[in-house]
Amino acid sequence: MLAEISIENLGVISASSAELSSGLTVLTGETGAGKTMVVSGLRLLCGGRADASRVRTGAQHAVVEGRFLLDALPADAAHTIQDLVESAGGRADENGEFIASRQVNSTGRSKAHLGGRSVPAATLQDFTAELLTIHGQNDQLRLLSPERQLAALDRFDPDVAELVDSYRNVYGAWRTLAKDLKERTMKRRELAQEVDRLQFAINEIDEVAPDPGEDTVLIQNIRRLQDIDTLREQATLALVAIDGGGALFGFDQDDESVASDLLGRAENALNSSDDEELKALGNRLGDLTATLSDISAELGAFLSALPADSQALENMLLRQQQLKLLTRKYAADIDGVLAWRDKAEAKLSSIDVSSEAVEKLKKDTAAAEKKMLAVAKKLTKARTAAAEKLGALVTEELQGLAMAKSRFEVAVRSIAPSIDGADEGEFLLAPNREAEPRPLATSASGGELSRVMLALEVILGAGTKGTTLVFDEIDAGVGGRAAVEIGRRLARLAVHNQVIVVTHLPQVAAYADTHLHVAKDVGDSSVTSGVDTLTGDRRVEELARMLAGLEDTETGRAHAQELLLKAQDERAAF
Repeated sequence: MLAEISIENLGVISASSAELSSGLTVLTGETGAGKTMVVSGLRLLCGGRADASRVRTGAQHAVVEGRFLLDALPADAAHTIQDLVESAGGRADENGEFIASRQVNSTGRSKAHLGGRSVPAATLQDFTAELLTIHGQNDQLRLLSPERQLAALDRFDPDVAELVDSYRNVYGAWRTLAKDLKERTMKRRELAQEVDRLQFAINEIDEVAPDPGEDTVLIQNIRRLQDIDTLREQATLALVAIDGGGALFGFDQDDESVASDLLGRAENALNSSDDEELKALGNRLGDLTATLSDISAELGAFLSALPADSQALENMLLRQQQLKLLTRKYAADIDGVLAWRDKAEAKLSSIDVSSEAVEKLKKDTAAAEKKMLAVAKKLTKARTAAAEKLGALVTEELQGLAMAKSRFEVAVRSIAPSIDGADEGEFLLAPNREAEPRPLATSASGGELSRVMLALEVILGAGTKGTTLVFDEIDAGVGGRAAVEIGRRLARLAVHNQVIVVTHLPQVAAYADTHLHVAKDVGDSSVTSGVDTLTGDRRVEELARMLAGLEDTETGRAHAQELLLKAQDERAAF
């Protein structure tokens, strides 16, 4: 539910806010007062296109902010919205409300925020998908498209919606197989060449048989072999200094110059002392002696590992050339080459151009198509049954909307299978029982189209709870008794949902729980609009103005009072 909306510098509205409640809320006012700007603000909160021309003249930017409550929504829908906000980094405020805002600069750039975090406008669209639905004159025109009509039929029956999901799964599986079969039959030669190319590359890599990271290790070893004499000399001098010449050459060296012996003698001297401080120093020397012993052992291993074979460097250089051949063709390094080989092997295993494989794929594709057509047949049957029910219910609703003789039908026709099924749906309207139904686009006037749309919304929204439905002058072209019936149905729809209506009809406004008035103040240099909540005598005066512009007469106010009392009595009975 939309708890509050605030608008700044949008069209003729400089700054205004309104607290909204559940039930039916109407927005009234003179033509051009700015009622539609409220709807435009709501469209911005729904992630709609930002239009810089909507920014108030002289202002740098326009801002729309909405506060939403999820209490009345079903638990699963509320959890979905909460997860969406949390995934965007947002959260509810201290009142448990989720704040959504949209800022449009005069340059045309826009910014969106949700739950205190900056988000793309598409995130606002996802956020309001389950919360807010807007119906206006443009939405009526969109209702004329076959895709929208088929979607409305699917929404009507939950069983149909479930079958649509099942159909889309089997349709996707069939399309994948059919596409694969087409590629294998039409591109058989290209696939065979691709198999040969991949197999040659894999064989070439396997023939060299590189190890992971071998190119890096090889570079280090080659550099070491090129400096082997220097390395051997350096390691030898260090080892002789530590352990003496006997460790390498088998001759005795003066003990005075052997580091291990000198450290050992110093350690023994300190450890033989009775002084605790000297003993502590002796222990530290013992650690040095142990470290020196480890270094000596590692130096010995280093010297032993140095190759004595004169051909070792040449062999390594030859191996390096083999590896460079692979890295020039397949990847920047050997690890990349091995990863490329793994991908090539996976792709090669998925390509089978043999006659047996093609025949098996044909059978699998035919089986998938048969399964898809079977589900499509079930879907067609379910849609046909749902179309009859929907047609009867809408016809019944239209009878109450001063279209007593009209007949509404939903035609379901077979077409080639697509992602939405093997059907197309079309809404038809007949002016009387005997006339041939014709498409809405050619048979319905503006007022009739408004009533058809309202009837559909009442029926389709019967099972919804906690959502916000916005109707922007959908009652245009309607008057008299039909207007009363529209108000009655909007009030009925508002029992379990929040309904916001922009209207010029007093018959509709009289059924409202909350009456908001948009007033325009024309000054010498500017035009501003504001939103006020009407109660008591002010509401009666506004209804009198809407009835006949007689808000300043007793007769006009009496008629308005009578209309309001009668509508509110009916409203209380729902």
